[in-house]
Amino acid sequence: MGFWSLFLVSSEPSVQVLLIGTLGAYLASSYSNVLLSSARRDMNKVVFTVFTPSLMFASLANTVTFEQIISWWFMPVNIGITFLIGGILGWIVVKILRPKHLEGLVIASTSAGNLGNLLLIIIPAICEENGNPFGDQNICSARGLSYVSFSMALGGFYIWTIAYGLMKNAGKIYHGRQLGSNLVKEDGGGVSTSQESMLSVSVKPVEDVAQNQNEVPLLHDKRVNLWEKLKGSVHNIVEELMTPPTVAAIIGFVVGAIPWLKSLFIGGSAPLRVVQGSIKLLGDGTVPCITLTLGGNLTQGFRISQVGSVILAIICVRYMILPAFGIGVVKAAYELGFVPYDHFTGTC
Repeated sequence: MGFWSLFLVSSEPSVQVLLIGTLGAYLASSYSNVLLSSARRDMNKVVFTVFTPSLMFASLANTVTFEQIISWWFMPVNIGITFLIGGILGWIVVKILRPKHLEGLVIASTSAGNLGNLLLIIIPAICEENGNPFGDQNICSARGLSYVSFSMALGGFYIWTIAYGLMKNAGKIYHGRQLGSNLVKEDGGGVSTSQESMLSVSVKPVEDVAQNQNEVPLLHDKRVNLWEKLKGSVHNIVEELMTPPTVAAIIGFVVGAIPWLKSLFIGGSAPLRVVQGSIKLLGDGTVPCITLTLGGNLTQGFRISQVGSVILAIICVRYMILPAFGIGVVKAAYELGFVPYDHFTGTC
């Protein structure tokens, strides 16, 4: 498969995403007013609680086996290294550009890398082409979907524990600062230096309480304070791990890894095949709904020029620097003999 043929095949899914995103932008614009802000919020909730978990379960239960889970041990390590490098690069961007109230969001955006649903479109499209670099079309599609599903599940684990936590904490800090500024405005703006110091002290506990209600500062006992913080952190991690996509991924792993459970859902003679079919039907709505919502959200972002340099920095990190590091990590793993040669490992 030549370079230009491969380029055309790989660009088709990207063009599809652009077309659907453009439609979403039009539906959210003042010319249509169909995909309003409230509608996008509701669609996001449906995608998060229904569509994405269905997609995760259907893909994993159908394609992943216990042997594959064991043989793909390097994939979570690879994604973890990518998150670490992306987080460091995001921290560098924050230190250089110093965006107000966006520190956590920038680090979360860069650490998450390029994990997403686009590979669900790209891999099957490439596999359907004659002379594709991955071999037989049927084997390519089945094995490729296994890789993509596994990487999506692992990526979801990292996203909902690391990236989501960073974004949530950044949002709480921002709202705490907004509360402080509103108090200053209500006081008429005539706030003395001593009052400002008292105000900053009073706002700080609000942020701490919002971050974790269990973290009660006990100045007389540092051990109890440390224990409360540790308990609160563990509670937050467990709460974030119990999100619908993560739970669906775990169930999908279990069903795919246990043959007798898999036989209940997968196959023409499976007694619960109608359940699997219904779940797959729900999962098929994930990519178009996410892309439409993304296009609608971009209509607001185009009007904000204050963060243009930050957006450019995130684009450079995610689509230029981070992929180079990812290729280097995979190549190093091959050279050191950690993983056998496989066409799909580098894609995820």
